[in-house]
Amino acid sequence: MNIVTPRTLGITIFDHVSLETLTQYIDWTPFFLSWELRGKYPAIFDDQVVGKEARKLFDDAQALLKRIIADQSLTAKAVCGIFPANAVNDDDVEIYTDESRTSVQTTLNFLRQQSQKAAGNPNLCLADYIAPKEAHLQDYIGAFVVTAGIGTDELCTRYEKDHDDYSSIMVKAIADRLAEAAAEWLHERVRKEIWGYASDETLTNEELIKEAYKGIRPAPGYPACPEHTEKRKLFDLLSAEQHTSVVLTESYAMFPAASVSGWYFAHPEAKYFPLGKIQRDQVEDYARRKGMLVEEAERWLAPNLGYEA
Repeated sequence: MNIVTPRTLGITIFDHVSLETLTQYIDWTPFFLSWELRGKYPAIFDDQVVGKEARKLFDDAQALLKRIIADQSLTAKAVCGIFPANAVNDDDVEIYTDESRTSVQTTLNFLRQQSQKAAGNPNLCLADYIAPKEAHLQDYIGAFVVTAGIGTDELCTRYEKDHDDYSSIMVKAIADRLAEAAAEWLHERVRKEIWGYASDETLTNEELIKEAYKGIRPAPGYPACPEHTEKRKLFDLLSAEQHTSVVLTESYAMFPAASVSGWYFAHPEAKYFPLGKIQRDQVEDYARRKGMLVEEAERWLAPNLGYEA
């Protein structure tokens, strides 16, 4: 396996990300879904049923986005980090404080699919995409937190005071799109410059939206790693609250809501997959690995339990 040594190890902070830059990375299709209009951008404009309404929403969004950029009423921030890492005990990933790999900074706990599959189709775990410690290969993992939601509450309150609920909802929808665009922009920077494992990549925005790039960025809460409490490790690793002003709530939701976080895997075969249903033996093992009560693990993993808890 050809592992690319990162150009920049450790944390990189982006204190003020240009909203103008982020507009080039926006995927507009989910914007229409948030207004319950189904159809892909830009083809949705030609839709016989919703085309006219979609065009009006889009034009209104463009006008408000221009105003937000001109007034700098929203702020985007980001932090990412690339760290030495190796897989241990099959399903865990140790993150080390430095390249000597003698001191463990934190251990990430992942889960493995437990379904009956055809021969040659293994049950996957995200830890599979990091070289195992016993292979004596120096591998790495990345982490990130981005937000475009700083200022959202204040701007929405302003519109709501003017009884303009439409603009208030529009602000939230735009902030959400900008946050996802920030995740896209930062991942590209990581692939091409910070980690540099795809330095010659040249993809259009359409190709980025289709995830034509090498590597993945799953977040705690994604189908492959559905357990949200791992987000705390991610935030601590990056000192994310300090660098981005994004905080985690008691239920591990991010605030401001227009924020995105996750892990970076650079393995060329890394792909997204659903964990699916898991059994009691794995839940008990997971609880043991995390130092968590089995009942607590079952609560967090309730949608994935393949048994009656």
